Amino acid sequence: MTEEVATAYAALRAADRREGGLPLSIRKQRLAALQDALVARRDEIAEAVDRDFGRRSREETLIAEVIVTLNAIRHARRRLRGWARPRRVAVDAPFWPSRAWVTPQPLGVVGVIAPWNYPVQLCLLPLVGALSAGNRILLKPSERTPRTSALLAALIAEALGDEVARVVQGDARVAEAIARLPLDHLLFTGSTAAGRAVMAAAAENLTPVTLELGGKCPVLITPDSDLDEAARLIVTGKGLNAGQTCLAPDTVLLAGVAPEPFKAALRDAARLIFPEGLPTAIISADHRARLERLGEGERVEELGPQAAPEGLAVIEPAAGSPAATEELFGPLLAIEAHPDLDAALAALRARPAPLAVYAMTRDRGVEQKILEGTRSGAVVVNGAVAHAAIESLPFGGVGQSGMGRYHGRAGFETFSNMRGHVRHARWTVARLLDPPYDARHARMLRAMFRWMR
Repeated sequence: MTEEVATAYAALRAADRREGGLPLSIRKQRLAALQDALVARRDEIAEAVDRDFGRRSREETLIAEVIVTLNAIRHARRRLRGWARPRRVAVDAPFWPSRAWVTPQPLGVVGVIAPWNYPVQLCLLPLVGALSAGNRILLKPSERTPRTSALLAALIAEALGDEVARVVQGDARVAEAIARLPLDHLLFTGSTAAGRAVMAAAAENLTPVTLELGGKCPVLITPDSDLDEAARLIVTGKGLNAGQTCLAPDTVLLAGVAPEPFKAALRDAARLIFPEGLPTAIISADHRARLERLGEGERVEELGPQAAPEGLAVIEPAAGSPAATEELFGPLLAIEAHPDLDAALAALRARPAPLAVYAMTRDRGVEQKILEGTRSGAVVVNGAVAHAAIESLPFGGVGQSGMGRYHGRAGFETFSNMRGHVRHARWTVARLLDPPYDARHARMLRAMFRWMR
């Protein structure tokens, strides 16, 4: 299997050395072909994902996988010429009238290691960024979704060609082999523990990494929150993909709000939004067993017709328990009661920074306090999860929830060498400092230090 990785990498590297980065016209052409292939094969994609999950809502797949990816392609195609254009930058006075630019340049060969929970989107969104920047891509989809991975391999070969992108399939050994390659950049999406291993392997070749990891994304409920509206937003975000989403609400921090009225609002929202239970299954028996383990010894209350761990449920974990410290990554929603917002913010600051902090409030003062009092990849007010589909926002984590950003222009720049380009003027004031040094230089340096002070 690692021979396949080496062969695919060698072919992409040879094409890059022979032809360099992809010209703008080729990038746009390949993005258009990928767009057409996704539209044409959307039914096959929905069927493959459904079979891999054992049950996956067609609507969820089409919206969260296909439409989100198509939107990213459309966003990039419309702006690509502007992103790729050299950007003039100001030159400090001592160097006038020299001119300078920042010029995006393709990095070369980029690796993408994708997870199973959104097997199409989390493969193709990094690919869109890397392709927009003119790179060639080595892509590994998840072995947990074999039908979807095989379909993606065929779709990418058809739309992009094997000198632009190659797909290699396999287990963790294949992922490790990719991480150890001398790539020009590597993007990994997965757990924090796996991210550490990927980063350690990539360090052997000083490969730059973008890590999109997990985190217990909190939701803050304050006394001014509309509980019914907050419950609707939380249930919608948590129920998506049966909670198997890195951005899903994980823990609700009730800041001066009583638990029982809030749980009643959650039950009403669950019955309204998912009257027949969740439309997507937990992907495997081992993930169901993990959720059952998290609930052991805890008070678990079901919100809908399905029994936990298949259905939405609320858990009030004991301090320090696995449910309080591990990412739930399923349809369990943890609840914590705190006396006020200050106490809730203090609790958040004591934990690793998440991908997102959600705040259910209409009070701009509360919003500002949350912005200033937390650290996260994003702060989202009166919403959950959907911000990841806004292509103009850079997406990523901070600390243990990840490093680096992609989506939209941020992805283009992550996968580009933002190269400095200077055209020096024949003479500038800075030339007065050229050697040989004498008393005149001493006088000028004293004057410069006075000016800089």
